[in-house]
Amino acid sequence: MDDTTTNPSWRLTRRHLLRASAGLIALGLWPKTAARAAEDAAAPHTPQYLEALSKLTGDRKPVATRVKLDLPDLAENGNMVPFTVAVDSPMTPQDNVRWLSILSTANPQALIGTFYFSPASGRATISGRLRLARTQDVVAIAELADGSLVTGLTTVKVTVGGCGAG
Repeated sequence: MDDTTTNPSWRLTRRHLLRASAGLIALGLWPKTAARAAEDAAAPHTPQYLEALSKLTGDRKPVATRVKLDLPDLAENGNMVPFTVAVDSPMTPQDNVRWLSILSTANPQALIGTFYFSPASGRATISGRLRLARTQDVVAIAELADGSLVTGLTTVKVTVGGCGAG
């Protein structure tokens, strides 16, 4: 009979340590290495993103308000990531959304799309699917009737990248 079952003060053996380590790894609780942590972090902004952002905003500074992005926190496949973006606006002639652009901070093509609205649109909401090359931020910027810009941002972790990138 094993003495660990009869003696409550059992000793920790290499076998116990290996089993515990294997369990932690399987559960994803093992501490991350520096390389894995860097891989999981959102990718830095590409020059394409910075150029597209500059073209959209010029010298105006977007305010982080009124824009809601609904994307999954984790996308198993970057080729088809569902999204919904909505801008809180009454869509009246005095207060409406003129356009809404979606950008990715790490895709080879940063500008995903620009969508135009008018008061007749009723609401400033779009939805669809987009491609993400790797873990990154997705940014939405909208121009309002008064010329001001509002923005929202969310980070999506991609396990298998789309866009032909890893």
